[in-house]
Amino acid sequence: MGITIYGCGQDEAVLFREMAPRLGVRPTITEAAASEATLALASGNRCISVGHKTRITDRTLLALSRADVRYISTRSIGYNHINVHYAESVGISVENVSYSPDSVADYTLMLMLMAVRNAKSTILRAEVHDYRLNEVRGKELRDLTVGVIGTGRIGTAVMDRLRGFGCRIVAHDTRPQTPAGHVPLDELLHQSDIVTLHTPLNAATRHLLDRRRIEKMKPGAYIVNTGRGSLLDTDALISALESGGLGGAALDVLEGEDGIFYADHSNKLLESDLLLRLQKLPNVIISPHTAYFTDHALRDTVENSITNCLNFEIRKQRWI
Repeated sequence: MGITIYGCGQDEAVLFREMAPRLGVRPTITEAAASEATLALASGNRCISVGHKTRITDRTLLALSRADVRYISTRSIGYNHINVHYAESVGISVENVSYSPDSVADYTLMLMLMAVRNAKSTILRAEVHDYRLNEVRGKELRDLTVGVIGTGRIGTAVMDRLRGFGCRIVAHDTRPQTPAGHVPLDELLHQSDIVTLHTPLNAATRHLLDRRRIEKMKPGAYIVNTGRGSLLDTDALISALESGGLGGAALDVLEGEDGIFYADHSNKLLESDLLLRLQKLPNVIISPHTAYFTDHALRDTVENSITNCLNFEIRKQRWI
């Protein structure tokens, strides 16, 4: 069987060329995103694989359906770049991939430690040979309460790591059946010195931390987000940071990151006022949606994307 792999980076392409033939798959690989302009590349293939860096429009989904594409495997955990309900309405099934949660969990812990140890200002000063101690002393995780919002595979992996630091952990999950021992969200915000976000983004969780909830947080608390940018109301976050209500933030994802992250803007004028305001703050760390990006996770992603397509074809044969 054939699979068209859209939005495929060079590192992914090496893995697809290595793994696909071994699994009996003929890959058609392109760096271009899935769109009406690249539709011909899916010709003859009922299954395609797409990346998370480019939004797939409803018009593209309709065009893919008319070209007899019946399955999309997105090389991501999140679906917010695809209108899954519309895809289903035009006869296309969409599934995500699973990969080791350790990549994001490790990165989350790194961001926590950098935030509470004022790493941004320390590193920036050292870069210009200013080696004085920071005016603000750092904090130790064992003295803090960390609130984990979202206790799926990644949130659970974060909690496993936190136990080694001896800190107190409280957790909340947005699922209807919340696991035992979890606390209501407002209680978590009231208790936590650090709040870390790991819940999926959907209509119910957009701006889960809005102005009202951010104002409920402990004075001087930190927010870490390696989930999705829109889980946070960025305007409200900036207001709390600029007023001194929050101690800092470490953000690997950001509202409006599409078209900014994954590209070199060093010689361009950025038009994102929110991003520019955040980057001016000495207690804000920003990285470009890179927490997932490890050798292990990339291999998992490629292999599971191929496996998803194979399993779809097996299911279709059974239905027939």
